[in-house]
Amino acid sequence: MDWGFIFEQAMASALGPDAVVYALAAIGLNVHFGYTGLLNFGQAGFMAVAAYGLAASVASWGLSFWVGLLVGLGAAGVLALLLGAPTLRLRADYLAIVTIAAAEILRIVIGSVSLKDEFGGRDGLQAFNASFTDLNPYNGTVDLGVFSLSRADAWVTTVGWVLVALCCLLVWALMRSPWGRVLKSIREDEDAVRSLGKNVFGYKMQALVLGGLFGALAGFMVALQQAAINPDNFSTDVTFNAYAVLILGGAARVLGPVVGAVIFWFLISGLGTFFSEAAGGTDPLIPTWLMTDTQASLVRFILLGAGLAALMILRPQGIFGDRRELAIDAR
Repeated sequence: MDWGFIFEQAMASALGPDAVVYALAAIGLNVHFGYTGLLNFGQAGFMAVAAYGLAASVASWGLSFWVGLLVGLGAAGVLALLLGAPTLRLRADYLAIVTIAAAEILRIVIGSVSLKDEFGGRDGLQAFNASFTDLNPYNGTVDLGVFSLSRADAWVTTVGWVLVALCCLLVWALMRSPWGRVLKSIREDEDAVRSLGKNVFGYKMQALVLGGLFGALAGFMVALQQAAINPDNFSTDVTFNAYAVLILGGAARVLGPVVGAVIFWFLISGLGTFFSEAAGGTDPLIPTWLMTDTQASLVRFILLGAGLAALMILRPQGIFGDRRELAIDAR
């Protein structure tokens, strides 16, 4: 059993591009769920429209990379308006139903044969990130001591963590402003906020758009990390994993999504590598009658799910969260 290799793989995932993507997605959910009490189960939809807005703009429509970024952000903002307009005046669970359905509809439509010329169908799109790659200042593999990153991953990771830091700083500033205090008041009792003359619908819509734009940044990072995208990158489990990251770190805490993403990917990668090593090789620790190396890759999800269930029982607010911050009025 090579413990050094296991730790190296775990750290590479915990601090690499995967953690960046989920940190950004969870920051958006933190604005929605943690601070405003909005149940958005379609964050993968915001990620998809942004990523495909960028990729299609460059690969299919011949626009520049930077225009593609604006198209992706605009698409995420429009999606938030379309989802919020019919639901934000209703009960909180209506938004949850609409967003999860919309995310799946978008994924299926984007992958349809009729739109293959624009979005590549099930094969997706590629060859859209040349302008981003040309800015890469690294000359080769970057050795960080505990682990190393390829030239491309190092550049994506650097840009990604800078975006995470800027997003956390923005959330920190906004939630200490009068605007942020209104959002938290809406989470606690929107009727009381409405009685004070505040436009609750307007504030909810602004929060939905802002969190969707953070999700759009996560979608950009998915596209840039892989240099290609396809509809399967934005399945429903992406949103659920982002919620797991948020709950693990602590909702309504600025650094909760960041800590949650690091811990989540450290455990996912570390446990996966451990069980693959333990069940494979010439002298496996786990006998084949109990577990094969193929089955070993799934055990990490079982253990992580059990751990999250225990966390929700023992400390539902997460590592840095406050139990009082999780109150949601679903009327």
